[in-house]
Amino acid sequence: MPGRRTARRRRPFLVALIATVGALVGTAAVIAVVASVFIGGLARSYDRNSDVIADAFPTADRPAATDGAENILLIGSDSRSGAGTAGGGRSDTLMLAHVPADRKAVYLMSIMRDSWVDVPGHGTAKINAASSWGGVPLTVQTVEQLLDVRIDHVAEIDFAGFEGMTDALGGVTVQSPKDFTVRGQHFVAGANRLDGAQALTFVRERHAFADADHTRVENQQAFMRGIVDGVLSKGTITNPGRIQDFVTATSKYLSVDAGLDFQALVGLGWSLRDVRPSDLQTFTLPTAGGGTSADGQSYVAVDTGAVQSLSSALRSDDLGRWLQDNPH
Repeated sequence: MPGRRTARRRRPFLVALIATVGALVGTAAVIAVVASVFIGGLARSYDRNSDVIADAFPTADRPAATDGAENILLIGSDSRSGAGTAGGGRSDTLMLAHVPADRKAVYLMSIMRDSWVDVPGHGTAKINAASSWGGVPLTVQTVEQLLDVRIDHVAEIDFAGFEGMTDALGGVTVQSPKDFTVRGQHFVAGANRLDGAQALTFVRERHAFADADHTRVENQQAFMRGIVDGVLSKGTITNPGRIQDFVTATSKYLSVDAGLDFQALVGLGWSLRDVRPSDLQTFTLPTAGGGTSADGQSYVAVDTGAVQSLSSALRSDDLGRWLQDNPH
């Protein structure tokens, strides 16, 4: 019913947590102590386990920040060895999380790893090559140049972290766009309840699909929606132990820029306290088929016209309207 849904939307994470503790211990003084110790423990776990990416951002001229909005670049890889300024392995997953100034939604855009773009200082190449040539700073610079928007924060996570965060939540439910089988694991079209190992297989597989990475990024988006559903579920927000496990499991596989500490993360989370799983919108950077480079590389062509209008929508913080006009 509408009244009940509104009440749930207005009950933020910390209020739910403290209310649960209060129901167990019964006094305001103990509530305050337990809550402060628990939140302090989360902060220490996050800041202690998360690596800081040294010099995460490029030193060249950068786009201006979008007033009030936040753009966070999420990098997924098989290893965090490429964190920082040194080159490392190619990034397997790139997603841009756009948090609008009104905090009424979160937009998660996948950038296909074989997208053929200009990599500053290296000419045209697949976008995931930026990581091997210049680590996180060059990856950020490449995405900023492609979209003409400023990246405010960056987070890099080892794929093993996907497995850990899934198990910490007791599993996640994903909506698979296709029925497929890989390495003895069968996924049905529709809802699948996955443990950590199954989730890792689900987000990494691409050879099982005729369109390869196109379905792969859809699966990764489905996984992210499943994680959000799990984190915001009643079984998680009323379970301090599960929250602690999730933070620990995630942060030990995580590298972030120096500004994305626990305090900043809590501030961002608090500003999004009314956002529900249905407010997470996922889509993919517009593409225009494929091609082959002069040296024989198969790549994904970027839809330049659509990306220009997308860039304008990001800068004006009007991504919701752009998605209405450009349904995916």
